[in-house]
Amino acid sequence: MDNRAEIREFLTSRRARISPERAGLPAGSRRRVPGLRRSEVAALADMSVEYYAKLERGNLSGVSPAVLEAVARALRLDDAERAHLLRLAQTADGSDALARPRRRSTRQWTPHRSLQWTLDAITAGPAFVRNGRMDLLAANQLARAFYCDVYATAGNQANLARFNFLDPASRRLYPDWEQAADIAVAILRTEAGRNPYDKDLHDLVGELSTRSDEFRTRWGAHDVRHHGTGTKRFHHHTVGDLTLAYEGLEMAAEPGLTLTIYTAEPGSPSEEGLRLLASWAATRETQASG
Repeated sequence: MDNRAEIREFLTSRRARISPERAGLPAGSRRRVPGLRRSEVAALADMSVEYYAKLERGNLSGVSPAVLEAVARALRLDDAERAHLLRLAQTADGSDALARPRRRSTRQWTPHRSLQWTLDAITAGPAFVRNGRMDLLAANQLARAFYCDVYATAGNQANLARFNFLDPASRRLYPDWEQAADIAVAILRTEAGRNPYDKDLHDLVGELSTRSDEFRTRWGAHDVRHHGTGTKRFHHHTVGDLTLAYEGLEMAAEPGLTLTIYTAEPGSPSEEGLRLLASWAATRETQASG
């Protein structure tokens, strides 16, 4: 099993999106391909056309960091795309598998009691742990209430990507649905580069590609991104509109898992909305336990 197809499609898609003008080259006429030609990328990276063609066919095994950096510069890759290219190269020559500790199956992963205690201690905003496939693995009370639609439908399997593309309720939760969809696919694509042999990920991508045209189109774009911090808009059916800042923190002790915390600006209507949601959540869980 190798990742040559992933490499080929990623490099081809990055080359296709760069215009000659953006690369500082004359546009010319009668161009038969979108974006740059292979020969133009090779010239920008200071290598032979034959060598670059070999790379674009998916042969990154043994390629030096200097060559990867030259390709990244020529293709105008951002930080997330550079990291993705490096992971693809590491996987191609096996160094990534050797350097990374073997991961346990996240299907069987359960949070340590201390982690759940930490999540439960966060009471001002939703806090949860997810893996690279966007499975919700652990959450505090407010996150369970915040994502109640995700948990409500058994077919979602507590997976944010499946909810995003297959559950009509996602259009209500995410007013900026197109942006949320782009982010979800970029997270999955990044995970595919980091852990290309994850069968559960392959199964999820296959399911979403089959059932959602919106997903299939985005997956083919090969976009990746870092998803560490920012602001999102939501509409919760219980408390209405919320504008929340988020921080995503990679868990050093659990490779591949991310702790995400949502917060509202102090004194804002969204902060009041979260307080109302917390009250609703407490009542809801009391009734469920009773």
